[in-house]
This record gives sequence, C-alpha cells and structure tokens, in this order.
Amino acid sequence: MIMIHGRGGTAEDIISLAPLLQTSEVAFLAPQAAGGVWYPYGFMSPIEKNEPGISSAIRSIQRVVDQVTDAGVPLERLVLLGFSQGACLATEFAARHATRYGGIAGLSGGLIGPDGAPRDYAGSLESTPVFLGCSDVDAHIPAERVRESAAVLEKLKGDVTLRLYKGMGHTVNDDEIELVSGMLAAISTT
Repeated sequence: MIMIHGRGGTAEDIISLAPLLQTSEVAFLAPQAAGGVWYPYGFMSPIEKNEPGISSAIRSIQRVVDQVTDAGVPLERLVLLGFSQGACLATEFAARHATRYGGIAGLSGGLIGPDGAPRDYAGSLESTPVFLGCSDVDAHIPAERVRESAAVLEKLKGDVTLRLYKGMGHTVNDDEIELVSGMLAAISTT
C-alpha cells in the first residue's frame, strides 16, 4: 500500500494508520512531500496555478509505484490510499494512470481541478475496488466534488463505493478503516 499524506502532514502521520488496518500481509510505503505540501493551492484551484506542484507530485507517486513493481509486486496487488490532499493526489494519479490496481482509497478528497475541468482520462481501472469516503459537510472537500469523482472513476470502470458521513469533520473514521481493511483482506486472499 502506498499511503499519501495530506497538506501539512508527514509520511509518519499517514503511516500511523497502518496498524489500524488489521493486516500483517501488507508492506506500507509513504512518500514525503517537500515542506509537507504536494502542491501549493487548494485542489479545486486552476490546475495551472498548482503547477509544477501537481506534475511533481504525480512523478513522486510514479517513482514509488515503479519501486513496488520493480520489486515484483503486480499493480493488481497495489493499493493507493490518500487522506485530504493525499486523497486528491491518489485519485488523480489513478485516473491519469488508469489500470487494474488492488484498490484505491480516497479519504476526504477528490479529483484535482476546478469545477468544469475536463475529465477525459484514458484507460480503464478494470473493476479496481475504489472507496471514497468524506464528510457531507467537510470544510475543505465539497461533497459534490466527491460525488463527481466517484462518477468519473465509475466511468473509468472502477468498482466504486462512496460514503458521505453526516456531520463528520475532516478526519478518518472507523467505518473507513474497516472498508480499507476489507479491501486489503480481499487482495491478500487472492
């Protein structure tokens, strides 16, 4: 599992979720963004305003994916998980590099770009399990963007589960941990 931290976070922050995922069969990797920020402005800002940050962040994730596949792990056994800015990056990476992954988990995030941004991604997620979880009133992530992201990932042939949690803050809850744990368990039994 590649775990991608949020804005102002650290690799250590996101990797602290690993023990909660109830598995001993998974290796966890967590890249660190310079200064704790993958790209400078909010994820719904114009893409060009967040460049070269977004492109640099995508390349960083690609390098970790390459390390995993070079070690002999097929993409079908790799899960991308991100929280907040990391969730935006994980879902955007998966959409831009659509193929069969072991899973994608976007916790409090959505696809990058302003409303109306083109979403004409190529490829297919080939029934990759995708989980998107977020508060219905998250101050940073509009629920409508999470719904839109789910629809785009479904169009890319992802097997999407979307949960909007009533009144939850900008955090990760036990239900999300349980769903991601189930995703990991399904991979380790195949």
